Amino acid sequence: MMNCTLRKISEEDVTQLQVISRSTFRETFEDHNTEEDLNKYLDEQLSIKSLLEELKNPNSAFYFAYENERIVGYLKLNWTSAQTELIDEAAFEIERIYILKEFFGTGLGQFLLNNAITIGKAKKPTYIWLGVWEKNTRAIRFYEKNGFKVFSSHLFTLGNDIQTDLLMKLDITN
Repeated sequence: MMNCTLRKISEEDVTQLQVISRSTFRETFEDHNTEEDLNKYLDEQLSIKSLLEELKNPNSAFYFAYENERIVGYLKLNWTSAQTELIDEAAFEIERIYILKEFFGTGLGQFLLNNAITIGKAKKPTYIWLGVWEKNTRAIRFYEKNGFKVFSSHLFTLGNDIQTDLLMKLDITN
């Protein structure tokens, strides 16, 4: 296991957030999507302007994961009205968990998920949920291993490509 730390970030960190967001998104999805669709998504959804708007939302929080002094991943969490799908206002959403590809298999994803669940449980939600692209089998297996179960799906637009995300939830009532 790596020696990781987690730090909540603020608007002042938006440039670093954009760098890690764009890098990890591209690394995760470039093998299965066109360059045009990726660039359109990165330019529209992960622009400084878009990220600043997300950072200003009081019902969302971003965290950087560090190994030593290096940012190696991040997460975005949403509750109440900030959730991307308002299925249950009392639920808690893990919207993004992204890590640099070189850190796949190192325990960093588990570190981020564990912290997301701990932060989420403190909000006393009805359940914790997330969306994952149906073709991201590595991530789906990871979430299933951690107790998440598919309960629905929704459409996700990547550039001009309409894709399906599986919605998975973790029952935390017991």
